[in-house]
Amino acid sequence: MKLTLIAVGISTLLMGCSTANQSNQQSAPSGGTSITGNQLQKMNLSYPNTRKDDVTDSYFGTQVADPYRWLEDDMSSETKQWVKAENAVTQAYLAQVPSRDKLKERLKVLLDYEKVGAPFKEGKYTYFFKNDGLQNQAVLYRQLDDGEAHVFLDPNTFSEDGTTSLASIEFSKDGSLVTYLISEGGSDWRKAITIDVETMQNVSETLTDLKFSDISWLGNEGFYYSSYDKPEGSELSAKTDQHKLYFHSLKDKQSEDTLVFGGTQAQKNRYVSGHVTEDNRYLLISAAVSTSGNKLYLKDLNEPDSELVTILDNTDSDTQLLDNDGSTLLLVTNLAAPNKRVVSVDASQPQPENWQDFIPETNNVLDVSTGGGYIFASYMLDAISNVKQLDKSGKLVREITLPGVGTASGFSGKKDQQTLYYSFTNYKTPSTIFSLDVESGESAVYLKSKAKFDSDAYESKQVFYTSKDGTKVPMIITHKKGLKLNGSNPTMLYGYGGFNISLQPAFSSVTAAWLEQGGVYAVPNLRGGGEYGKAWHDAGTKLQKQNVFDDFIAAAEFLIAQNYTSPDYLAIRGGSNGGLLVGATMLQRPELFKVALPAVGVLDMLRYHTFTAGAGWAYDYGTAQDSKEMFDYLMTYSPVQNVRDGVNYPATLITTGDHDDRVVPAHSFKFAAELQAKHTGPNPMLIRIETNAGHGAGTPISKTIEQYADIFGFTLYNMGVKVQ
Repeated sequence: MKLTLIAVGISTLLMGCSTANQSNQQSAPSGGTSITGNQLQKMNLSYPNTRKDDVTDSYFGTQVADPYRWLEDDMSSETKQWVKAENAVTQAYLAQVPSRDKLKERLKVLLDYEKVGAPFKEGKYTYFFKNDGLQNQAVLYRQLDDGEAHVFLDPNTFSEDGTTSLASIEFSKDGSLVTYLISEGGSDWRKAITIDVETMQNVSETLTDLKFSDISWLGNEGFYYSSYDKPEGSELSAKTDQHKLYFHSLKDKQSEDTLVFGGTQAQKNRYVSGHVTEDNRYLLISAAVSTSGNKLYLKDLNEPDSELVTILDNTDSDTQLLDNDGSTLLLVTNLAAPNKRVVSVDASQPQPENWQDFIPETNNVLDVSTGGGYIFASYMLDAISNVKQLDKSGKLVREITLPGVGTASGFSGKKDQQTLYYSFTNYKTPSTIFSLDVESGESAVYLKSKAKFDSDAYESKQVFYTSKDGTKVPMIITHKKGLKLNGSNPTMLYGYGGFNISLQPAFSSVTAAWLEQGGVYAVPNLRGGGEYGKAWHDAGTKLQKQNVFDDFIAAAEFLIAQNYTSPDYLAIRGGSNGGLLVGATMLQRPELFKVALPAVGVLDMLRYHTFTAGAGWAYDYGTAQDSKEMFDYLMTYSPVQNVRDGVNYPATLITTGDHDDRVVPAHSFKFAAELQAKHTGPNPMLIRIETNAGHGAGTPISKTIEQYADIFGFTLYNMGVKVQ
C-alpha cells in the first residue's frame, strides 16, 4: 500500500489573501479595532539594491528585457546575499507587526491536538500515522490486532530541524518488506530506503536521485521506481525532461538496476511510472510529456521475455489502471468521456477499440477506488462528494450515506478487507474518520477529530456567481454565524484554477485561525480546475488562461457586491499555479484588493519551461516558443513582465522556499525585484524566503506556525485590523 504524506491532519495550507489601495484612516471592521493609516506607514522601507543587467531575449522579433536574470543562479554567492538582504528587510517589517506573536500562540493552540490517520493493514500488522500535537512530522505506528501500538518509523528523527520528511511509503505485497522515500529540505529529489519490517534492518542499499516516483513491488524480489538523470549545474533548478523507469532487485546495487522504459529519443517522456497489479501478473507503464494526457503500456510478468503491449500510443487522454480480475483489466479514462468512465478489456487485446463501458460517463466527474472486493464511485456534484458502492459487475449496491455536505475520501484497501475507512470534512468541520462494513454498508465513527475549534459557531454555504463571459462559477464561503454584511469583514479569497485540480471543501486548523478573527474565507472553483471535468479544465488553459483570472476577479466583485467585504478588507492568496493567479490578478486589478499573497508562484511565463520539469506544464500554459500568438498571449499576463511603473499595488508578501525545485524561487525573486523597483505608494512589497524548504510538502509544523503567523499578521495589519 502506498501512502503519500503531504500532511496528516493539516490540509489546505496554501490559503488565499488579497490587495487594495490604502486609506489614511480605516474604520474598525466587525470584531476588530482599527489601526490608523499613519501607524501603518511608520515603517519606512528601504529595499535592497537589486542589480539590473542588460539581458534581452528575442521572441518573434520582439525584444524582451530580463534585467534580473542573474537571480536565476541559485548557486551564486550574489544570489545568496540578495536572499539574505531581502529576508532581513522582511523580518524587520514583520517584527514590528504587533499581532504576530499573538497569532503564533493561537496557531500553536489550534494545531496542538492529536491527529491520527486511518489505519491500514500490511501483513500481520495494522499501521497508522499519528502526530501528538506539535510534532514537526507525523509518526508511523503499528500494532498486532488490538495490542499495544508501537512506533515503527519516526520522521522527526531524520533530521534535527525536522526538515527531512517521510514523502511516501510502500509495503511489499505480503507486508514483510517496506520501501520509504525521504525528502530533504523540501526537495522533490528523494532517497529510497528498504527495510525488513521485523528486524528493521536495511535489505538493500539506499537508492538516490528518485524524483516524481512511485514505488511498486514485484513480489519480494524488488520494485519499480522512476528517476531523471541528475542534471548538469544546479539540481534545484536545471532542466529535467528524460524520465526513466527502473527495476531494482534487492540483491543488486542501484548502478546495476534494469532500465525498463525510457532513455531513448523514441521513449523520451517527462513523467514515467510503473504499477504492478495486486496479483503480480501485469506491469502497467504510464508515459507522459505533460501533466495532462498519457500513453499506456502493458507487460505480462508471467512471461519475463514478453514485449510491451501498447494500449494507448498517444497523449490525447488520461487513462490509468483501476484493477484487474485475471486477464480482465479495468481502466479509468477520459477518452471520449470528459467526466471520466471506467472500461473493461481483456489484456490480450487492450486497445480502445475493444473497450466496453463498465461504469459509463455521467454529468458529474468520476473518481474511483477499490477495496473489500467492491468498487467505489465518487462523484463531484458542484465540488461536493457523492459516493456509490458497486459490485464486481458494476451493479449498484448502495449509495454511501455521508454525514453532511463536504468531501469524503478513502474507500480503498485490499480485496479481502471486510472493513474500509474513509474521512469526511468541510471548511468548518474537522476531519472525522469512519469505518465502513463493506457487506452491510454500515458506517460508524472510528475516530473523531480532537481539533480545538467550535464548528457550531460557523457556517459554510455554496453560492454561484457570474464570471465576465457569463459562465456560472461555484464558490463556498465560510464565516462566523451572525456575520454582519457591512463591507468591513477581513476576507481571504483563495484560488488555484489549473492542472485539472479540484478544490473540494476541507478543514484546516490554519484557516480556523483566520475564521476566529472574524475573517471570511472564500474558495471559488475556477476554470482550469477539474470540478466539471476535462472541458472545465481546458477552458482555463493556454489561450483561454485569462478565463481563470476573470473568474477570480468576478469572485472578488461578488463578495464586494454582496457586502461581505470591500477592497480595503479583501486579500487574495494562492500557491504554485495559484501564485500565478494572485500575481496576474493583483497586476490587472490593483484597486480591487488590499493584500496579495502569492506563494511559490509560477511568475515568469516566458521562461518557466526552462527550469526542472517545468516544460511538462505546457498543456496548461503553452510556451513562448510555440507561436507568436502564444507568446503575445503570455505577454498579456505574465506577472514578471507586467509590473508597471508608478502603480500603487496592494500590500504584497511573496513567499517561497530556497529549495523549491518544482517552481524554482527565481520566479518569486524576479517578481519581488520588479515590484520593489516600480511600485509607487506606501504599501510594502516584501518577499519571505524560507531557507531549507521546498514547494510545501513535508513542511514541519514549527515552520508552518511561523509562516502563517507572518502571513496573517501581515494581512490583518495592512487591513488595519487588530488581532483579537
